[in-house]
Amino acid sequence: MAFIKESEHSFRDELSTIDEKGKRKWIYPSKPKGKFTTARYYLSYLYYALFFGLPLIHIHGHPLLQFNIPEGKFIIFGTIFWPQDFFIFGLIMVAAILSIALFTMAYGRIFCGWICPQTIFMETLFRRIEYAIDGDAAQQRILKKQTWTTTKIIKRVLKQSLFIALSFLIANTFLAYIIGTKSLLKIMSEPVMQHVGGFMAILLFTGVFYGVFAYMRELICTNICPYGRLQSVLLDKDSIVVAYDYKRGEPRAKFRKEQGDAGDCIDCLQCVRVCPTGIDIRNGTQLECINCTACIDACDAMMVNIKRDTGLIRYASESNIAEGKKSVFTLKLKVYTSILAIIMIGITVLLVKSKNVDGNIIRSAGMLFQERGTDSISNLYNAKFINKTFDRFDLSLKLEDRKGYIQMVGKEQIGMRPESQGSTNFFIVLPRTEIRNRKEKLKIGVYENGKLVMYLHTTFLGPMS
Repeated sequence: MAFIKESEHSFRDELSTIDEKGKRKWIYPSKPKGKFTTARYYLSYLYYALFFGLPLIHIHGHPLLQFNIPEGKFIIFGTIFWPQDFFIFGLIMVAAILSIALFTMAYGRIFCGWICPQTIFMETLFRRIEYAIDGDAAQQRILKKQTWTTTKIIKRVLKQSLFIALSFLIANTFLAYIIGTKSLLKIMSEPVMQHVGGFMAILLFTGVFYGVFAYMRELICTNICPYGRLQSVLLDKDSIVVAYDYKRGEPRAKFRKEQGDAGDCIDCLQCVRVCPTGIDIRNGTQLECINCTACIDACDAMMVNIKRDTGLIRYASESNIAEGKKSVFTLKLKVYTSILAIIMIGITVLLVKSKNVDGNIIRSAGMLFQERGTDSISNLYNAKFINKTFDRFDLSLKLEDRKGYIQMVGKEQIGMRPESQGSTNFFIVLPRTEIRNRKEKLKIGVYENGKLVMYLHTTFLGPMS
């Protein structure tokens, strides 16, 4: 087996989080400061308000948002969606995937750096707690190498306790989106044995979140999340990413008053030290880069200190850096945007036209027609309806397109309780003069408290001609 010389090694041949022996290399990023970091902190406050606040908002006693996967019930802004509406969610998922693809093609991995919950919680919450307790990167390295003194024990216990408490809070909030805050409060307040499954779910989620934010960290972004791997497929030379201006920065040289032919990069490594995934952005676009902009802030601060123009590392495309071209809206982006717009319009139409009632009518299996005297024929039907709302109402049926009538078996109206199903049996009676074929198609109107809500179609079986 041929061995590659050290000088021939490429940064793309190894991960920044793995050492030469294949063991994990713990990343100690320096605390970033700058306009982008400040902007991300302020944006994170909005995310926290939404994430922790939305489960507490109720409309008419029901949650504003709930994704009850076990029961197949989803509540979005007060509207209930059942399994029968899952095709809408399918379209929403397609639209979401296309949105991510579109923004990645245009703006790189901006989702990871500015929107992804993993990054938001890790960099603006857990990491800030770590800085506050353990200090900056250099202090964290020193603390790790120290023997177990009283100070180190206190810091470790305090930090891990806060991490567990935050993971517990996030786990409960996450569970509230699934089962609702009322059910969650019951789990928390009533005896454990009455909610064994609920408590196990809370413990499981707490353990997962604690493991992710206390130990896995950047490995989620670099090794586990598939989105980072998709970048190589989605990005092109016109995609705007966090990029190093090698035209301006190279060749690198240590800072001195007279730089001569050297570029603006003084090889201070500040961009590397602040990177939460441990990469060197000067090597070009890499799958580990989450576009967190910490390197931009670090580089800009250094450029200000040495009295040079900022923007050596900035949001830019390969074309912009290599050829000085401005980013353009390419044909690929136009196609993706058009498809996304069509899907979004389709979703909007489906949501607007979504009915509060869904149902079906079928002729009773195995039964032929029944003769009613000498001039009429009847068929027996089964009807099932679903009430998708939180209100109670009554349904009635009416034959719309033929002479004849509907004869209910039992009550004349179908009582629909909130979030429930209702069923009934009835006869459709037609005069013989209305029966022209062996099977006739019929249209039946469904009325909610006297108001037409939808039409259903079925067939009527008559005698042979």
